[in-house]
Amino acid sequence: MITLRHVTVDCRDAAVLAAFWSAALDRPVDEGANPYYASIGIGFRSRQPAWLFLQVPEPKTAKNRMHVDFSTDERGAEVQRLVALGASTHGEHDEYGVRWTVLADPEGNEFCVGGPSST
Repeated sequence: MITLRHVTVDCRDAAVLAAFWSAALDRPVDEGANPYYASIGIGFRSRQPAWLFLQVPEPKTAKNRMHVDFSTDERGAEVQRLVALGASTHGEHDEYGVRWTVLADPEGNEFCVGGPSST
């Protein structure tokens, strides 16, 4: 059996992108963040995976082949909060009893926020 341990994000500036995700997830950035490497939740025993941010030389050029999905009962409010933090919206969907919004973080990495169709 495998367990999700980390979500790793390639980026231009690890500290800057970690700050966005820290606010989005309401989890602090770990000590020692810099433009090359930053983390959220390394070394903590939590049911949530740690997040790693690693600087890479090349920019993002295409749609993610894999992304993270978040769930909330307050989808509209959460989408507004994330946009205020620096995310951008890229689509709305309502299928199979779930409504979700596709967003991108400040470096263009896609993620979704979903909830029941009525929200």
